[in-house]
Amino acid sequence: MSARERPAAGPRRIGLVLLLALVCAAVLLIALPDDREGGAACRPRTVASWNADDEVTGEFARYGDDTARTDDWTGGDGTHSVRLPDGRLLWLFSDTFLGQVHAPPNPAGQPHTWRDTNAPMVRNSAVVMSRSGTLQRTLAAPLFADPAPQQWRWPVAARVEPRSPGSEERVVRVLLWNRMASQGPWIYGVPLATEVATLSLPDLRVEGITKVSDQQAVGDPVKRVLYGTTTVDDDGWTYVFGGTDAQATARRTSHAYVARVPHGRLAEASAWEYWDGEEWGRDVTPRPVLGDGRDKGVGSAFTVVRDEGTYVLFTMAAGTEGLTRVTSYWSCSPTGPWHGPAKGFEAPLPQDGAPRQDTAAYNPQAHPALAGDGRIVLSYDVNWLDATPANAQANISRNVSLYRPRFVSLRLAAAR
Repeated sequence: MSARERPAAGPRRIGLVLLLALVCAAVLLIALPDDREGGAACRPRTVASWNADDEVTGEFARYGDDTARTDDWTGGDGTHSVRLPDGRLLWLFSDTFLGQVHAPPNPAGQPHTWRDTNAPMVRNSAVVMSRSGTLQRTLAAPLFADPAPQQWRWPVAARVEPRSPGSEERVVRVLLWNRMASQGPWIYGVPLATEVATLSLPDLRVEGITKVSDQQAVGDPVKRVLYGTTTVDDDGWTYVFGGTDAQATARRTSHAYVARVPHGRLAEASAWEYWDGEEWGRDVTPRPVLGDGRDKGVGSAFTVVRDEGTYVLFTMAAGTEGLTRVTSYWSCSPTGPWHGPAKGFEAPLPQDGAPRQDTAAYNPQAHPALAGDGRIVLSYDVNWLDATPANAQANISRNVSLYRPRFVSLRLAAAR
């Protein structure tokens, strides 16, 4: 049949071609990153390079090793920070050792700065750093009083915001985790609630504490979500990330969740909205945005930053690698999907000189106030691994560097 004799393409064939074109376009839209969260394009991101930040790590060592101070911070974990309007930096810690340290050698003959094993420990503290980066003083500790016997508060993310929407007066809002003492797998306490504290400026006085998410009605503690491990601002909202304590059980990873609050309303429980897997709502059942309970998920504390149009999450790796390795995920939206885990970095640990190096890294946290020139500054906490609390305390007392934050600077690049 010649070309002249071939029948022309009919409506049916044209319809099939258009349908195929639409399907291909849909596939491309699904495959390409979603840029709806802002003007900058979202692209896969991973850690391109990193190096130890000896300057910030050294400043905490200088402050904590000062033998002349008698009732100040000498070590702590749960490291978070927030830049104040006058340029100072407020550092927040969970379990903290106070008191005095002693110059080496310690009684065991190890050449480390050490503290007495009966040194006071409080559940939270705050240390003020000058604009120039010098740690100056420890606020009266604990900064946030225990809500009840056998309960305590751990501070997590903090931010400066208007006292009320539209107000020129600014305050510091600090998210708190309320926990209760327990036994068995819950050696770090059973999660009870997320609270928000308001601190006045510039004197940093605690004005009040508001409960924004009560979890006590959730019968299984593994399913209780505490919010505030990290926050990210975008388009008029503060996205507040949280997680479960699945690591307290045999599960290998925890699940990540996210809530959002209009700017300036963190302390209003009625302003919080939660992601239920499809949409935001106040009276919904929150659904996780990341985590399969096995190899993919987060530690109980993690951090999220925004690199142009891409959200990047840092957490400890699953399994035994989680004792030292920080890994990352990326997403175009706080609600996911989150892609990873991807390349991270091996957290350097302090050299102790003990026969066994039983130390671990945990709780990576970003510090935007220290970032610049394309760098991201992360801290991570260090502790001694021991199932017996008394033994662990003895080890971190004979070498105070074993219970302090350490810092790294890293750069992100397009993932291949």
